[in-house]
Amino acid sequence: MEKKQEEFIYRSRLPDIYIPNHLPLHSYNFQNLSQYSSRPCLINGPTGKVYTYADVELISRKVAAGLHKLGIQQGQVIMNLLPNSPEFVFTFLGSSYRGAITTTANPFYTPAEIAKQAKLANVRLIVTQASYVEKVRDFAQENDIKIVCIDSAPEGCLHYSELTQSDETELPSVEIEPDDIIALPFSSGTTGLPKGVMLTHKSLVTSVAQQVDGDNPNLYYHSEDVLLCVLPLFHIYALNSILLCGLRSGAAILIMPKFEICALMELVQKFKVTVALLVPPIVLAITKCTIVDNYDLSSIRIVKSGAAPMGKELEDACRAKFPNAKLGQGYGMTEAGPVLSMCLIFAKESFDIKPGACGTVVRNAELKIVDPENGVSLPRNQPGEICIRGAQIMKGYLNDLEATERTIDKEGWLHTGDVGYVDDDDELFIVDRLKEIIKYKGFQVAPAELEAMLIAHPKISDAAVVSMKDEAAGEVPVAFVVKSSNGGYDVTEDEIKQYISKQVVFYKRINRVFFIEAIPKSPSGKILRKDLRAKLTAGVPN
Repeated sequence: MEKKQEEFIYRSRLPDIYIPNHLPLHSYNFQNLSQYSSRPCLINGPTGKVYTYADVELISRKVAAGLHKLGIQQGQVIMNLLPNSPEFVFTFLGSSYRGAITTTANPFYTPAEIAKQAKLANVRLIVTQASYVEKVRDFAQENDIKIVCIDSAPEGCLHYSELTQSDETELPSVEIEPDDIIALPFSSGTTGLPKGVMLTHKSLVTSVAQQVDGDNPNLYYHSEDVLLCVLPLFHIYALNSILLCGLRSGAAILIMPKFEICALMELVQKFKVTVALLVPPIVLAITKCTIVDNYDLSSIRIVKSGAAPMGKELEDACRAKFPNAKLGQGYGMTEAGPVLSMCLIFAKESFDIKPGACGTVVRNAELKIVDPENGVSLPRNQPGEICIRGAQIMKGYLNDLEATERTIDKEGWLHTGDVGYVDDDDELFIVDRLKEIIKYKGFQVAPAELEAMLIAHPKISDAAVVSMKDEAAGEVPVAFVVKSSNGGYDVTEDEIKQYISKQVVFYKRINRVFFIEAIPKSPSGKILRKDLRAKLTAGVPN
């Protein structure tokens, strides 16, 4: 009889907890409302306006009633096309109360990028600002989609007051199941084009609970905290780990629409921010800016970094700028709900934080490291593909069974495409990435999306896009291009860069173009990206 292969499965250093993931997300977020009702919930950074927990809960229900009045049915999708703002929060929570689904999109996307996502998600209503209406007007008119603006309402658009001034008592009762979808962020996963990630009420309740609930309460936040929200809420990291975790904890959430270093420092000092969730590019900007030394940042007790790895040198520089803060890294992926692991910097037990580690796997979940070649699970200190299993992971990709089955196997393990190892102390370290995705300041850039555009250019016969290291951004996309024999000999690097920049949001722009005789490919036609990255490492490619 064949001996069964031993499975090496890793769990959190903390015990499992009870998670009420039968509740709809809004009910879970406001479960302790009676304790926090008069406390600050949202602080609008630019205006200083404060909304209490009672305000936010009531306005969210009014918005839900308004969505109902505008014809939004349970299970239909609305698009939140907004920078960080109180209205982003009201729209997301109002959609939850209505039993609807929110897809979040970057307002800086081009009209084509927004239309592509809106079409795939079957969006019925878009909430945005007047300045972005021209990006969506044509698509909305062609597809009978309503546009709601949070500031002035151009012709043909509704004003946000149509939602906030609705009668919350007219909201119909909705039966929401734990597996109903609530959020539909778009991610490229391990390969290919952006896909709709179906996150359910159960997914998000579980993920938030893994971070802030249980017998080790307040690992990060408590109701006296002021959380900095400068990271974009349309990205799952901020939506989950700042907004939803902050709401569950009864903390105040200080909203900034964009990162400006002086404005950020002033707000930190004015509102005595205690928790700063950041990404390495922002940490780098802060550590290199001498103006920061003019501000009192002593209130910050936690700095948490995610979305991209942070090396030891940057960690040390960060500690020097925030002397009173404990620093921890986390690791996540949209498809994983998103948090896979986190540093236990405030657990009751004392855990040393190792440089470069992204903590221990979250509670109520399992993690394993598998050999990418044969799928065999690996023991400690051996690098392989990181896989996660638990109630927090996505339901799957929207209308893409094949991509779902490539990502979540039959035993429920989500394959991340990241390479890492677990050490003797259950700490997870990321060492490489199997997946093709490029991370520019934490934003995802899908090579396949840029390659499709490049190949459509009449002077290009073939193209491949890979990442190149960059100090400020972490990674930037660069293109290897084969000129077309049909009049492509005169195409220039600038011409190609301009061609792409007109079609995509700023972080997807091609940083460099390298002309090459042929794109290296496997016998099956798959681009050999490692060969192209090796060319970059070796110097200027030829």
